[in-house]
Amino acid sequence: MPIYFDNAATTPMRKEVITSISEVMEKCFGNPSSTHAFGRTAKTYIETTRKEIAKLINAAPQEIIFTSGGTESDNMILHCAVKDLGVKRILSSPIEHHAVLHAIEALEQMFGISTAYVNVNDRGEVDLEHLESLLEQSDEKTLVSLMHVNNEIGNILDLNAAGSLCRKNRAYFHTDAVQGIGHFTYDMEHLAVDFLSAAAHKFHGPKGIGFSYVRKNSGLQPFIHGGSQERGLRAGTESVHNIVGMNEALKLAYQHLEVEKQQIEGIKNYFIEQIQDLFPEVAFNGMCQDPQNSTYTLVNVALPIPKEKALLLDFHLDLNGIACSKGSACQSGSSSGSHVLNSIRTSEQADWPSLRFSFSVFNTKEEVDRLIQVLKDF
Repeated sequence: MPIYFDNAATTPMRKEVITSISEVMEKCFGNPSSTHAFGRTAKTYIETTRKEIAKLINAAPQEIIFTSGGTESDNMILHCAVKDLGVKRILSSPIEHHAVLHAIEALEQMFGISTAYVNVNDRGEVDLEHLESLLEQSDEKTLVSLMHVNNEIGNILDLNAAGSLCRKNRAYFHTDAVQGIGHFTYDMEHLAVDFLSAAAHKFHGPKGIGFSYVRKNSGLQPFIHGGSQERGLRAGTESVHNIVGMNEALKLAYQHLEVEKQQIEGIKNYFIEQIQDLFPEVAFNGMCQDPQNSTYTLVNVALPIPKEKALLLDFHLDLNGIACSKGSACQSGSSSGSHVLNSIRTSEQADWPSLRFSFSVFNTKEEVDRLIQVLKDF
């Protein structure tokens, strides 16, 4: 049986989610912008979902904007902050997702904004003292964009601490929470976060749907022009079935959060024990071995395997039906390797192959045993 250890890239949909999507596709095909009964029914689904998602993260319904996923959400917030809010400077880190880093590069070219990157240490920790120093260096209107949970090494950012520094220095704060939503709780009413990005396929929902949290009265203007959907911020006919599926997935994620977290933590801890027994010199990238400062859903390991042999490791795992990531899924086609790992790894480990194993409630310890056996046979 194939083994799927790549849940940080995407997760399998829950059966309940597939059922809810199928029912909406079959019974609710109206355009939500139409005024007849079919349209009103579709619109009701959307607005009910908006209220329920808002309640799950303690936000106001009008602060939830549906998008196609994390990349669009990141781009929308960064572009609109510059275009509409007069942001002249963006502060970020070198280990952000490319949806943020490449968007910042584009904004530099398009609008001539200034940028600076917060220092990170060899464990991938964002230096908040350096962030404070950067914030204090300029009176220019500033946006800070730092992810909550790193998608490659699993490090968790202290959102309260980072957000408080931004508030103190009158800067906007955006967090890419794509790896966090559905796995950690959020209280947007009390978090010092102005903007947040999320994607359904990271918490057992459908691909192609996500949302932005945009704090009310922010001043953002339309990102995609056309109709008046999503309070005018994001034109285009809404994907009703995917919106409903996302809602079902998020409700189930939070309904079962504590039980499933404990189960997944058990698998991660078991993996760490087994990989250390097999490779006593194994290195853990970032802080993924630290349960207090990393997510319970993934481990990123550097294996002490000779460089020549390491070239065949991905092929060996795939041939044996085991799915994982070299770096991150978004980097799999790149010859330059992971920008995150390149930013933090020591020269001693530079030639060691790094693999990210990410877990879900659908994984088992028996699958870990199978993985370890496959690595033994390599």
